[in-house]
Amino acid sequence: MSEINKIQELKHQKADLQARLRLIPYDGTPEVKTKGDKQYLYIRKRVGSRHTSTYVDVYSETLHQLLLKNSKERRELEKKLRQVNRELLSLGYTDEEIDSQVQKNLDFARANMKSNIYDQAVLEGVATSFPQTEEIIDNGIVTGMSANDVQKILNLKHAWEFILDKDVIRSQSDYYLLCHIARLVNEGFFNNGGRIRCVPVTIGGCSYIPPLPIEMDVKTKINDIIGSAQTSAIDTAIKLCLYCMKSQIFLDGNKRTSVIFANHYLISQGQGVLVIPEKEVPKFKRLLVEYYESDSLTEISEFMKLKCWKNLE
Repeated sequence: MSEINKIQELKHQKADLQARLRLIPYDGTPEVKTKGDKQYLYIRKRVGSRHTSTYVDVYSETLHQLLLKNSKERRELEKKLRQVNRELLSLGYTDEEIDSQVQKNLDFARANMKSNIYDQAVLEGVATSFPQTEEIIDNGIVTGMSANDVQKILNLKHAWEFILDKDVIRSQSDYYLLCHIARLVNEGFFNNGGRIRCVPVTIGGCSYIPPLPIEMDVKTKINDIIGSAQTSAIDTAIKLCLYCMKSQIFLDGNKRTSVIFANHYLISQGQGVLVIPEKEVPKFKRLLVEYYESDSLTEISEFMKLKCWKNLE
């Protein structure tokens, strides 16, 4: 592996570890305090020269074990992150200043991340409400939803956190980044959810049958779309999104992966975000089937530009 490729891989690892750390709701060591005849759980953390205690909930063995598990996981992730940073430093890599417009776009995407994830969950048919989605993103748990649906929302958060990392947003929107996003989206459902599909699939409600994807063809097509002359950033992002959806590159999670991949490109250009709003999902799905069957981009592209693009201007 060349030094440049090694740095790229380490940057992806770093962003992935940072995204996983953000998924852990509490930072510190769990402790039990007794008041009267009741016990309560707190999170204890050293901040500077003093220790702080943050109240969590009334003591239960299940919650206590969960907090202990989270604390151990955080320590392991932080250790791996330190190792990655040391390797990057040994290769001479240092953080670069990010373009002010791209930084503004990152802030915009983070501020709207919960609503974007909710809209994506609705597109995938996840039975959730916005308050439930918000609770999952903030605390990782919610009542009244299936474990699979909760996992899908957590995976979406993980994937969005990944692409919004400063190191990753400076990386190329290429096949390898696409595969990494797919792995995050499919985590917990497939052993290697970022592996290119090698079995036939069909699409419900559609006569189009996607052929088996060939890695070299996918790489070339992505590069061709991005390298197209005189194409605006939003048009390029839409083409990337629709191509990846239609190709069904992975066994599952193709719409989720495609939207997030397109947003990596769009945000890296400082040109907003691209998400299908809840109220537009029925029409988008109809236009998507028409695109699959006709290969005409015109109508669905105009629709996405008008209804799904949140520009900064």
